[in-house]
Amino acid sequence: MSKSLWNPVVKSFARPLLAISLSCAALVSLQGCVAVVVGGAVMGTLAATDRRTFGAQTEDKAIVLKGEMAVKRALGDAAHVNVNSFNRVALLTGEVADAQARATAEKEVKAIQGVLAVQNELLVSGLSNYSARSSDVVITTKVKASIVDTKDLYSSAFKVVTEAGTVFLMGRVTHREGDLAARVAAGVNGVRKVVKVFEYITEDELKTMLATPSKVDLNEESK
Repeated sequence: MSKSLWNPVVKSFARPLLAISLSCAALVSLQGCVAVVVGGAVMGTLAATDRRTFGAQTEDKAIVLKGEMAVKRALGDAAHVNVNSFNRVALLTGEVADAQARATAEKEVKAIQGVLAVQNELLVSGLSNYSARSSDVVITTKVKASIVDTKDLYSSAFKVVTEAGTVFLMGRVTHREGDLAARVAAGVNGVRKVVKVFEYITEDELKTMLATPSKVDLNEESK
C-alpha cells in the first residue's frame, strides 16, 4: 500500500478508537489501569501498522502486566505506579513515598524478562487524586487526536502517556516525526511539559516500512 493511501486508512480507524477510549475512561475507576476493549478486527488492523515486530508488541503487553503486578506486590497501596512499555523499553510514571520506593519500583521492573531498559519518571510526592488522573486521561486522548489530525504523522507509531500534565511520547520514529509530534503535543490545552522517550529510526528505514507494512494475522491478534 502506498504512503498516500496508508496514512488515511490508519486515521480512519484511529479517530473512532479515540472516541471509544474517552467514553470508556469516564466509566472506569482510575485507581488502576484504564482498559479499553474494542473490536478484534480493528485492533488487528492497527497492530498491522505498528512499527514494532509482532513479538515485541506481545512482549510489551507482558512487561506491562508483570511490571504492575511486581510493583504492586513490592509497594502496595502506598504508591501509584504506571508501567508502560514500547519495544521492550519500560516507562515508569506516577508517585511514590520516597527515593527508596522509587528505586524499588525500578528494580522490580528491570528484573522482568525481556526488559531492555527502564526510564524512571516516578515522582516522590503524595498520591494524585481521581480528578488529576481523569484530567490526564483527557489530555492523552486530546494529544492522540491531534497526532491523528497532523499531516505526515502516523498515529500508530506513537504511544502517549500523561502523568500530572506531563506528556510522555514513546515510539519508533524519525527525528523529524518526533520533533513534530512533540510540538503538536505541547500545543494541547493542559499539557505542562513534553518528554520524548523515542527509539529513533532513519528516514530510509521509514520509507522501507511504509513500502512494506508489516503483515499480522488479524484473527490471531484478536485472541
